[in-house]
Amino acid sequence: MFHLLDIIGTIAFALSGALTAMSKKLDLFGVFIIAFVTAVGGGTLRDVMIGTTPVGWMLDLEYVYVICASFGLALLFRKKFEKLRTSLFLFDTIGLGVFTLIGLEKGMNIGLHPIVCIALGTMTACFGGVIRDILCAEIPVIFRKEIYATICILGGVVFFMLRKFNLDNDILYLITSLVIISFRLMAVKFKWYLPTLENN
Repeated sequence: MFHLLDIIGTIAFALSGALTAMSKKLDLFGVFIIAFVTAVGGGTLRDVMIGTTPVGWMLDLEYVYVICASFGLALLFRKKFEKLRTSLFLFDTIGLGVFTLIGLEKGMNIGLHPIVCIALGTMTACFGGVIRDILCAEIPVIFRKEIYATICILGGVVFFMLRKFNLDNDILYLITSLVIISFRLMAVKFKWYLPTLENN
């Protein structure tokens, strides 16, 4: 289940990056690079911070193949994706839920405190999108009033609370990812925002 979620998250973020790049009218190479860094950016930062080098995608070419396949999928079906305004949002939301879990798991595997694990999960989920938005000349979603990173933190708290009930890992992963994805969808649907600060 954990490996499957990792692959799903990689596909989701690669598609998210590719669609964003195509909306900015980048060339083929530009679209591929944005897809790639969106998919692996957060995980690369996480691995460097915890001293896991070479980073994950360098040791397992399956991730490279998955990103390449996602890039090809985005190109083939770009017109259909363009017609579906929610496509980019949905892919980004799925990646958010899945990659939060991966960061949490990586932190636990090396015995880090739950608070640090939640921070790692949030970085894993969000910073691929931060790199994507910066390269595409956008203010990253994480820094805008839209609830984004906060949902990852909430997911991390839910994860460690449920863990006390000794649930099966697959069920634990599934519930946590669904909580993150559901709250993200509801936040957009019902327009939940964090207050913005202005210098008057």
